Amino acid sequence: MYRTDTCGALRIQDKGKQTTLAGWVQTIRKFGAITFIDLRDRYGITQLLFGEDLTKQLEQQPLGREFVLQAMGTVQERSSKNPALATGDIEVNVVSYTILNKSATPPFTIQDDTDGGDDLRLKYRYLDLRRNAVKKNLDLRYAVNRAARNYLHNHGFMDIETPFLIKSTPEGARDFVVPSRMNEGQFYALPQSPQTFKQLLMVSGYDRYYQIVKCFRDEDLRADRQPEFTQIDCEMSFVEQEDILEMFEGLIKYIFKEVKGIDYTDNVGRMSWEDAMWQYGNDKPDIRFDMKISNLKFPSYAFPFKKPAISGELPQGFKVFDEAETVVAIAIPGCSEYSRKQTDELTDWVKRPQIGMKGLAFIKYSADGTVKSSFDKFYTEAQFKNILDATGALPGDIVLILAGTEERTRKAISELRLEMGKRLGLRKDDEFKLLWVLDFPLFEYSEEDNRWVARHHPFTSPRPADIDTMINNSPEIKNAANYLAHPYASIKANAYDMVLNGNEIGGGSIRIFQRSLQEKMFAALGMGIDEALHKFGFLLGAFEYGAPPHGGIAFGFDRLCALLGGSESIRDFIAFPKNNSGRDVMLDAPSTIDEKQLDELSLILKDR
Repeated sequence: MYRTDTCGALRIQDKGKQTTLAGWVQTIRKFGAITFIDLRDRYGITQLLFGEDLTKQLEQQPLGREFVLQAMGTVQERSSKNPALATGDIEVNVVSYTILNKSATPPFTIQDDTDGGDDLRLKYRYLDLRRNAVKKNLDLRYAVNRAARNYLHNHGFMDIETPFLIKSTPEGARDFVVPSRMNEGQFYALPQSPQTFKQLLMVSGYDRYYQIVKCFRDEDLRADRQPEFTQIDCEMSFVEQEDILEMFEGLIKYIFKEVKGIDYTDNVGRMSWEDAMWQYGNDKPDIRFDMKISNLKFPSYAFPFKKPAISGELPQGFKVFDEAETVVAIAIPGCSEYSRKQTDELTDWVKRPQIGMKGLAFIKYSADGTVKSSFDKFYTEAQFKNILDATGALPGDIVLILAGTEERTRKAISELRLEMGKRLGLRKDDEFKLLWVLDFPLFEYSEEDNRWVARHHPFTSPRPADIDTMINNSPEIKNAANYLAHPYASIKANAYDMVLNGNEIGGGSIRIFQRSLQEKMFAALGMGIDEALHKFGFLLGAFEYGAPPHGGIAFGFDRLCALLGGSESIRDFIAFPKNNSGRDVMLDAPSTIDEKQLDELSLILKDR
């Protein structure tokens, strides 16, 4: 037996116990004739005391960091306790030990405040995983996994596996493709999600399905995206939207309680997509703080969805505003005393390429009621007061204003709002706010392809009130410049996203379950009947055999874990992640394959 206890198990009540521990050497500290060694395993750290005789033995056979060590001895009370450790009241007085394996000098220190950079730690990920900071993340990931499974099991869901080698049906992200040796010239694809399989399971009568499943998308990467990622994938039959929202609010609240000890008793708010866009500039608003956008000017072209009342009437006379499609503002509380240096820094911030604005206007509303702005000479004091009233600014606030084209400016004011929330300490990692965003557009118009594309995916049903609009109108766009006037532009999806602290953690919809409506959807996306049958004939055929009404949702498992762990990157919560170029630097993958493998697959690489 290599060990009788783990390095995190022993406590003061174990005093006098004979124990055998095994683990990795964390630190070695020699004090005269005695030596202290911290021994580490997955469960914790225990201090070992090597007396005079064993210290002399260590001089003949030195230990190093990360050596694998077995130590036998007696548990005793520490003379100098360490309250930071769960085992900090005790130590093991070692009577004998065995070096089970030696270790080369690690390329970085294996401790929380390591000196290893990201690339180095990814290359030696098996060493990085020994660090307590990483272990905590994987512990949390396992706790979320366990809680989700328990909740879904207790609510009648069945875990059913679906295939990884499937048919390529690209509609959205690129597929990863896999050549088939046995079927020359043909390819499998790795699933972007189990979407069609879970719908087929509903047709099969398995009315509550779930899977914690790998998905694959060949997309450019960022902090919250990996080429392979994990979803909590769920589907239910004989449900309407309200049933889904209620069930999965319960799931997330259960995870909060089980994993973080948070009793989330607040009602989960609901917001329409259009309100989110007008008031926050994006469809995943962070509602931990207020600071809503004030719309001072809209584009002249028509929108398919309702516009809120303009917050204030902008007078003519300031060319920047007069010539802009959109003028939007946010009132920042308590910042009217910002210096010239601070406002210049904010101006530089919005001019960055990733934000893309030409400048920033501002109005300082001092605590004594005086007004000063970056465009003083263009408006009267009364006109400035009207703008302040329109933004809801109070004495002591500063109003930040952006002007430009609609899409870019609205995105920029959204990013500026989040940045100011961060600078003012309003986006707290230990505060969690959930929100449902509803009533998304069913379609988006692709100018590049001159056709409608599905905003969610092509299996999402229109809202019941909009089904007739879709059935009774042609998707043909005769005037691309006026596509917003087309009836399809106003159709809303029977879809929903769950947002946590400004991050989409889950999204789903009520699905189309009638063949005729699904064929209409494919046609709207520019897919002829032959193409639809080639790509999705199996699904259309299944709808001929009594498909029930159904809907579902998928949660980004990695992202949910990252948010609960207070991190911006999902990579910290994946055991073996890829880097920002999609490479596994530990395995050096992707890599070339030899000529024999290429021949077996009937592949010839194209020269570039």
